[in-house]
Amino acid sequence: MKKFISLLLIVCAVAATLSFSACAKKQQTVSSYDIIATYDGESGTLTGTVDFTYYNCTDNEISELKFNLFGNAFRQDALYSPVSDAYSARAYYAGKSYGSMTVEGVENCSAWNVGGEDENILSVTLISPVYPEQTASVKISYTLILAKVNHRTGITANTVNLGNFYPVLCAYTTDGFAECNYYSCGDPFLSECANYTVTLTMPLGFTAAASGELISSTETADAKKCTYSLNCARDFALVLSDRFQVETGNVNGVDVSYYYYKDDNPQASLAVACESLEYFSDTFGGYTYPTLSVVQTGFCYGGMEYPALTMISDSLDGDTAAYTIVHENAHQWWYAMVGSDQLNCAWQDEGLAEYSSVMFFESHPDYNFTRTGLVGTATKAYRAYYSVYNQIFGDVNTGMTRNLKDFESDYEYANIAYNKGMIMFETLRQSIGDEKFSAGLKKYFKNNLNKIATQEDLFGCFISAGVDLDGFFQSFIDGKIVI
Repeated sequence: MKKFISLLLIVCAVAATLSFSACAKKQQTVSSYDIIATYDGESGTLTGTVDFTYYNCTDNEISELKFNLFGNAFRQDALYSPVSDAYSARAYYAGKSYGSMTVEGVENCSAWNVGGEDENILSVTLISPVYPEQTASVKISYTLILAKVNHRTGITANTVNLGNFYPVLCAYTTDGFAECNYYSCGDPFLSECANYTVTLTMPLGFTAAASGELISSTETADAKKCTYSLNCARDFALVLSDRFQVETGNVNGVDVSYYYYKDDNPQASLAVACESLEYFSDTFGGYTYPTLSVVQTGFCYGGMEYPALTMISDSLDGDTAAYTIVHENAHQWWYAMVGSDQLNCAWQDEGLAEYSSVMFFESHPDYNFTRTGLVGTATKAYRAYYSVYNQIFGDVNTGMTRNLKDFESDYEYANIAYNKGMIMFETLRQSIGDEKFSAGLKKYFKNNLNKIATQEDLFGCFISAGVDLDGFFQSFIDGKIVI
């Protein structure tokens, strides 16, 4: 996700402490979602079913599944607000508005209930345990009421954002299924790759930008039904609008589409999307999805990433829009294809996405960004943050590995996850040289494709190159280094 604070470009992320199963031994065999949903434009409501087939890639017997209900974070009495006070006015463009996600029923189980710390977890007790490398299926019926909000899930002035619009299985860790509270700071999601088939019925006249490849489309007198497919994806998202125009391109067989409704130079936006996709594929490893949708929409931050789809705020233009497209496209590598623990290790995907943006603009001098300028801006912003927080709190916590709930503000989060993350990777590159740095990133991508990587997985890809970097990484992560 891309955030802008105090006119400086800064971005967010989270660092990992948990150990994940990640289906390493059978990457080709994963769980699957077959989602059938209908969006009613008059009521702002989506009703749907999820036929979910769970593949047990753990070494344990599983008798209960847990699903995150992210849409319930937008209800009026939610314990955690999905939007901080700093972004509230920008998000709630028509005044406070609320939504909810209600589970109507679960089939093929012995029991189910909605609980968790913030009514955010659906627990499903299976009829019989599922053993390693076996499967079990359940069917969930649900209703999603959308708030009027410029956010991941909500109705904006020109679009309908359907991020996190269905119950999604919690990622499995050494401590069991990880329940995700929807904190306003950062990206409070943690999920494993799965195969998706999504069928959406929407009002006639709407166009859908989707994570997946369009498989079929039919129309009646008043509705359109589209079916999409996407494999080995961490989640699935759509954006709907009756105002979309589309520019299209192709990069090495990948269909790239730019959806917009108020861009004076849409060809330039498509060009930067295509150029960054090609650069990151060449630099880190091949893009694995058949399509990429870059979508202009109402959003209170700069942008938001989903597999094969990126949301770009319609409040951006020119250089800021170009930068955000590049940053969000970098997340296709560092979040979508290679996952990490965004709840506890935000810097791991955000810092990498920021530094990947630095690398892109360094190699594309026609844009108005330079490596020196971007790193210098991040360093200046971080030092300003440190000075301010040192005056307020006395002893500034600059540790990078911490839970999202432990950040004092969006400002602190952005400086630790985005700016300090960028500074760490720049310092690493200067220390080991371009060749070893690039080789380390390629190895990290190859070794962790479709998995949830720990910070140790990332460190090891550089340490294994024969360079003693243990002290280097710990000095940044623990907050001991002076910048």
